[in-house]
Amino acid sequence: MPLFYRKSFILSGVAILMVVAVVTQSQTISSLAQPPVAHTSLLQSSTGPSLAINKHALERTVPEIDLTNAALRKLRLRMEKRILLDKNDYEAYLLKGMVSYQLGETQQAFREITQLSERAPKFHLAHLLRADILAGRTNAVSDISLLGFNANQEILNKQLAALRHEARMRIQANLNPVAQGKVPLQLLNLSPSIQTALLVDKTNHRLYVFKRENSNSPARLIKDFYISTGRKTGNKIIEGDLKTPEGAYFITSWIPDGELPEKYGVGAFPTNYPNALDRKLGKTGDGIWLHGTDRIYYSRPPLDSEGCVVLSNPDLKKIQHLIKPGVTPIVIADKIHWVSVSEWHKTRAAVLKSIERWRQDWESLDVQKYLSHYGKDFWSGRHDQSSWKQYKARISKQKTFQKVTISDLSLYYYPEQSENESGSGNMVLARFTQKYQSNNYNGEISKRIYLFEDANNSKNWKILYEGR
Repeated sequence: MPLFYRKSFILSGVAILMVVAVVTQSQTISSLAQPPVAHTSLLQSSTGPSLAINKHALERTVPEIDLTNAALRKLRLRMEKRILLDKNDYEAYLLKGMVSYQLGETQQAFREITQLSERAPKFHLAHLLRADILAGRTNAVSDISLLGFNANQEILNKQLAALRHEARMRIQANLNPVAQGKVPLQLLNLSPSIQTALLVDKTNHRLYVFKRENSNSPARLIKDFYISTGRKTGNKIIEGDLKTPEGAYFITSWIPDGELPEKYGVGAFPTNYPNALDRKLGKTGDGIWLHGTDRIYYSRPPLDSEGCVVLSNPDLKKIQHLIKPGVTPIVIADKIHWVSVSEWHKTRAAVLKSIERWRQDWESLDVQKYLSHYGKDFWSGRHDQSSWKQYKARISKQKTFQKVTISDLSLYYYPEQSENESGSGNMVLARFTQKYQSNNYNGEISKRIYLFEDANNSKNWKILYEGR
């Protein structure tokens, strides 16, 4: 055997063994939660059809991705710009190395991935890519999942599939970034007290951080990160179902590193799941947090938590200062509704107009007009629509005037949960400060109302829930 070949093969073997050792430490992955393993290398040669895995396996999990050289160079340019802004943007380094390899710049790709694996030694995906490049130099192996170095090949295949799934999610998010001019419908209005909002896209395993601009403009996207979610897909229903809930929630507190088990990493932000709507729908469970990762890993597979939203520790640290417990919203959706700015304004205007009509009719002392804003499925505490009407009709007889002021209003377009009597599942959560004055009572409270869209009139939104 020639000396050069022998040395290359030994290097490949060492790298592959190192990756096998790394991935065998990884968490056990549910076979239902992860895509099937494809018998091909994570990286293919520069003449191959795919950057992630083979075409048929790719089609089973993500839409077909345009991987022309022009698209790859644009992706690399975006990654270089990200690195200029953040020298610790490890995802950008990872994708830049993958693009270099795909463009046939093997030596440069090897240097970039090697440097990344040295800077982030627990980034398992970087080690796997480095091993693939080494193996590709000698053509010694076609798929490290077929080497049989681990006694339990089935477990190893699942772990390798999880790493490939992570690579696909990172590639997909960055090959298809948010289109210019598109904004999330979920964030219809952020009050002056809310400077940042978090938006989770479960399907694409991405967390977006938005910053409030002003009272009449959509929030501006400032950062986005790869995330892990529940091992099972779908909306959380019951305790222990291993699903991540979908809805509008709020960060309630911060739990520092020293007060948590190691699996939560550098800290955790608990949320208020289950909220009032969840409880009304009979959902159970708790402990849905945004948290970091066990320090033996850089990141976790896409479907790997018990329902929490999980960031890498470096990424959680990057946004920790932007999150204010008791104030910062976190909206979790199966998919984000990206819309044009004009459509955002149109939906927002309809909801604001409905709230304003409700406020004016309340002040008017016309009980029937006021009560017309409540849907048949309305509830508030122990009240349903019928008892609510009786209650409001009774106390209105004691009023000679009412003044209602709404301030610090935020609006969150809610992921569809269930149909109400109108047949529409579109909802909005409104959160605001309400100041009430009358001849016999004055008070100021924080209030929440859920509104649903009238199926017969998209400009009309009725109240489904009212409470603090």
